[in-house]
Amino acid sequence: MTTAPDPTLPAFGEGCITDVMPYFLPQRKGTGRLPAHIGGADKRVLLVLDGLGWEQLQDRQSMTPTLHRMTGGPITTVAPSTTATALTSLTTSLTPGEHGVIGYRMMVGGEVLNTLRWGSAETPDARRQMPADVLQPYDPFQGCDVPLVSRADFRRSGFSTAHLRGAHLVGYRTTATLVHETARLLREGEPFVYAYYDGVDKVSHEYGFGTVFDAEVAFADRLVAEILDAVPTGTEVVVTADHGQVDCGDNTVHLHPDVEALVTGLSGEGRFRWLHCDPGNVDALVREAEHHYGDRAWVRSRERTIDERWFGPVLRDGVEARLGDVALCPFEPISFFDPADSGPFELIGRHGSLTSAEMLVPLLLAEA
Repeated sequence: MTTAPDPTLPAFGEGCITDVMPYFLPQRKGTGRLPAHIGGADKRVLLVLDGLGWEQLQDRQSMTPTLHRMTGGPITTVAPSTTATALTSLTTSLTPGEHGVIGYRMMVGGEVLNTLRWGSAETPDARRQMPADVLQPYDPFQGCDVPLVSRADFRRSGFSTAHLRGAHLVGYRTTATLVHETARLLREGEPFVYAYYDGVDKVSHEYGFGTVFDAEVAFADRLVAEILDAVPTGTEVVVTADHGQVDCGDNTVHLHPDVEALVTGLSGEGRFRWLHCDPGNVDALVREAEHHYGDRAWVRSRERTIDERWFGPVLRDGVEARLGDVALCPFEPISFFDPADSGPFELIGRHGSLTSAEMLVPLLLAEA
């Protein structure tokens, strides 16, 4: 059997996305060890390029001249390396174990809540039944009033409430508007603007790492250049991401019957698949999963993920119940199938696991 590599764990306090936000907030001092010195300017932009991992960026240096002229280096995201968990950690500066948005699809009150859609199979719109400010009770941006430039259709989503409530959302429908509104807010006196662009992630999911992905990464580089040109002189522009990517192609793994016989339910996602089972079957499920998948994935009981601090040093009350019993996290380019976890097309580029390709993201800085 192939020896499993060590997972890339979140570097909480040592260079993680949880360490970034305090450097941008008024009268707040960050203490995390970051590869770029943030805080030398009166005006700052934090641009999040969803899905642009450090390794994917390094593989495309010729396509990204603007990003490669910036100073900085890699930091880690959180586990799972997925958008809902990572963006909540970025905006709140809290670990997943603290804020509680601990996965893309997590167990809440017996239902599997899709945290991006904020709904379940039983409750498609769960904003009333599962209030976002109850499941994630902490204010983003440490309670500061921060303008946010993001897609207009995110305005009223449950996930936006969970990780952005209180922020003044300036919606855009085109990237030109993203650039214009970011620059306008700074010119009109805002000291800090948080901006979000999701194109890289969307293209990776649909096309994988082909020429379309290359074109999108090059476009994201030009977007950064346009922001640098548009904002007031002296503005610090910082670029980061929520996770990287793995091109899985069509390598989708269906659970072996010996594993499936012990499973009572599934949550998580293809590259961080939680298996749920009856209380007395956890050890047996670990053994079967290890036997069938240990050469392709990290197999961990819930207790072991907690002991190894995958989600941070503590889990606040109630958060542990949102996890499954056994985690399957591939280190090979595969995903684990769940018939309830589907969308309009089969995903090719994926994320969620703890490989360096998924866990390392850029933190880059340039002054306009």
